[in-house]
Amino acid sequence: MDIRKVKKLIELLEESDIEELEIKEGDDAVRISRRRAAPLAAAPAAPQYAAPLKENVQEPAQDSPREEPKAQEGQLVRSPMVGTFYRGPAPTSPPFVEIGQRVRNGEPLCIVEAMKMMNQIESDLSGTITEILIEDGQPVEYDQPMFVIV
Repeated sequence: MDIRKVKKLIELLEESDIEELEIKEGDDAVRISRRRAAPLAAAPAAPQYAAPLKENVQEPAQDSPREEPKAQEGQLVRSPMVGTFYRGPAPTSPPFVEIGQRVRNGEPLCIVEAMKMMNQIESDLSGTITEILIEDGQPVEYDQPMFVIV
């Protein structure tokens, strides 16, 4: 099966409410699925641990508001998929971008490897890279901030 077809199937899955997709084409078959229910089931457990420690304090700061100050200082570039974050095209190559570098809309910022496919992530805005929020070779989650651009 052509890799472009697989990429298109992944895009279709991300854009829809479909949880799983299986396509058979001759002898080739591909099955793509995503997990949504696991993070939702784990969420109620967190307040049980935080509440006894902070009884006299109003709502404790949650993990996600940590991103808000950075959003005010610039635009966040988020990961479009789950995978492994790489700053450059190859281990011996220089990174696509560095802190302080100006980027234009459409320029490559990094690569996210997902299912053995290298997906080049391009900037969707122009500006200056002020922060790189993930270390090279580290896992990245869907919608996780990767860069701050001012």
